[in-house]
Amino acid sequence: MTDATQPATSSLLVQDARTRKRNGSETRFRMYGVAAISTGLLFLVVLVSSILYNGLPAFQQTFITLQVDLPEAKLDKSGTRDIEVMKKVSTFGYNPLLDAAMVKTLEGHGIENPFAKAKDLRKILSASAAADLRDTVLANPALIGTTQEFKLLTSSRVDGYLKGRVTRESVARDKNIDAEHFDIVDQLRKDGTVKKTFNWGFIFGADASESRPEQAGIGVSMIGSFFMMLVVLVLALPIGVATSIYLEEFAPQNRFTDVIEVNISNLAAVPSIVFGILGLAVFIQFAHLPQSAPLVGGLVLTLMTLPTIIISTRASLKAVPPSIREAALGVGASKMQTVFHHVLPLAMPGILTGTIIGLAQALGETAPLLLIGMVGFIASNAPETLADGFLAPNSAMPAQIYEWAKRADPAYYERAWGGIVVLLVFLATMNILAVLLRRRFERRW
Repeated sequence: MTDATQPATSSLLVQDARTRKRNGSETRFRMYGVAAISTGLLFLVVLVSSILYNGLPAFQQTFITLQVDLPEAKLDKSGTRDIEVMKKVSTFGYNPLLDAAMVKTLEGHGIENPFAKAKDLRKILSASAAADLRDTVLANPALIGTTQEFKLLTSSRVDGYLKGRVTRESVARDKNIDAEHFDIVDQLRKDGTVKKTFNWGFIFGADASESRPEQAGIGVSMIGSFFMMLVVLVLALPIGVATSIYLEEFAPQNRFTDVIEVNISNLAAVPSIVFGILGLAVFIQFAHLPQSAPLVGGLVLTLMTLPTIIISTRASLKAVPPSIREAALGVGASKMQTVFHHVLPLAMPGILTGTIIGLAQALGETAPLLLIGMVGFIASNAPETLADGFLAPNSAMPAQIYEWAKRADPAYYERAWGGIVVLLVFLATMNILAVLLRRRFERRW
């Protein structure tokens, strides 16, 4: 009997045991992959949900509307409207005006005042209310002698009560407010005298002391981060790209360049706090640059970002096919013309992407800023000039978030979450910009 006449022991239409085993392994691997992706997405959803749940309340703030009398006899006894004379009336002189406005508001709404002293009603207001009132009067002396409507911040306890962060039970031993104040707030909410509105002050405002968390904002810290990123962009991009071009296109392959490449790769893995120590020693203690200045922060972050930009730029240059270089050299172009007219434009999408990712990484760094003092400074004033933006003490968004997170008042904890939301918006914007620039400058070959 020949092989052709032997009966078939298996069929191509029927899977044998080994095929079923291989297919089962592949199916299980696919399931593991789907499970891993699903787990990652689950954690991502939980993270984003937690950030939004805890951070979005910071974008709302409770305000109270009061009709405040501004008597000339107390605010400008001379009657000359001289600003220097009016400045002699401190915030303590404006507190009685707020007390009278609160009493008048309660009487106008038919609400009984449970306190023997009118100043006890002031606990509903922010500690910054008197200062805001004084600043408004000094900015417009014509208001003196009239009754004006003011929209003032309430205290952090009142704001927390309306947001569910503070309860009546939790203030039983609180010296800053009583449950009776919450009764008044509940009644004033009915006609809109007390209400929550969007908190623009959180986005554009400055940091505040621990006694005024309701007034704290991240705006000045955003300016500090902007000036730092400007320093990083101006220094890291040209230095990083020039270094990459030289190492990749012009430098000879020898032990010296090998040592440089190894050290660049190692620097990319160095913890960021090491760069902070280096910045403290070199820029502050040796060069005597101002502490807490965005210029110093930018220099430190430049050192930290350079390895990332160099590595990504070299990878982009390597991705350009050798045939592009050979064709350019074949038609008579010099080495420099080949690099700058042909190779560099084709590598530009990757270079821009790596640069923006490096900037985004630097934007979220906190550890280097700890060591140069940017967390020990309360960013209460925006820089007045361009030079102040670089040299005047300031903070940065990650440093400000760290500072808020360690303060005792729960209102600052809420603002720390809100600052994380703002920081993530900046990071997402920068990554989206990287994608758009990559698509804009991408060329096919």
